[in-house]
Amino acid sequence: MCLIAFAVGQNPRFPLVVAANRDEFFRRPTAGMDWWQDSHGQKVLAGRDLESGGTWLAISPDGQVAAVTNVREGSTESGRHSRGELPLLALARPREELQHHLNSEPGRYAGFNLVSLAGSGGWYYSNRDAHPGRQVFRGMYGLSNHLLQTPWPKLLRLRTAVGHCVEQAGGDAGALHQQLIPLLQDNSPAPDHELPDTGVGIETERFLSAPFVTGEYYGTRATTVVTVSREGEIHVTEQSWGPFGAALERRQFSWQR
Repeated sequence: MCLIAFAVGQNPRFPLVVAANRDEFFRRPTAGMDWWQDSHGQKVLAGRDLESGGTWLAISPDGQVAAVTNVREGSTESGRHSRGELPLLALARPREELQHHLNSEPGRYAGFNLVSLAGSGGWYYSNRDAHPGRQVFRGMYGLSNHLLQTPWPKLLRLRTAVGHCVEQAGGDAGALHQQLIPLLQDNSPAPDHELPDTGVGIETERFLSAPFVTGEYYGTRATTVVTVSREGEIHVTEQSWGPFGAALERRQFSWQR
């Protein structure tokens, strides 16, 4: 997962809205979003990374959403454990317990950002943050492959667009999902003078600078939208993509918590 915009308390009908793109190599084996039971015995709605296990975004039956992004660093670093287990841990463990676990073994994972969200707020943790473990309150947020709210061009563009859409949304969850998905398909690159320098080279920075990454071997593979209504209605849409942004399967789920 490489770009997430989320709104907490920005619409009276939908206290939580999450809109996210997962970028990955197309050769990496993946199962589409569905209900399954993880190693902690909990039921989750999530896609599955079939290479390392785990997931990039998971939703609990009560509407809690947890997602992880990598931190883009010039040198590759492998953690002892897959970052894909982090969203599942966030749904399975109390926040204080998980934070203690992460603080006690900072090198367990390569660089990551983790968000755990509910309708009333949430929690953010990065092992690249000087002060890891922060509460998330009402507001409009963006997260990519650096720290929360780092003003990368694609983050600013998506956060602004999603925020406006959420604020103007009526009471129809389906209509809101239909409005958000095209915003996540924005494949306009950022101008060179706005690009970050993360140590991967200017060509790669350009390639990764759009909210929706389009390539032959690597790109946006899934777009996910989650809305939780004031009445506890949860709606989830996952649109899968192939090389060069070709639309594949769309899966939709809805339930009352």
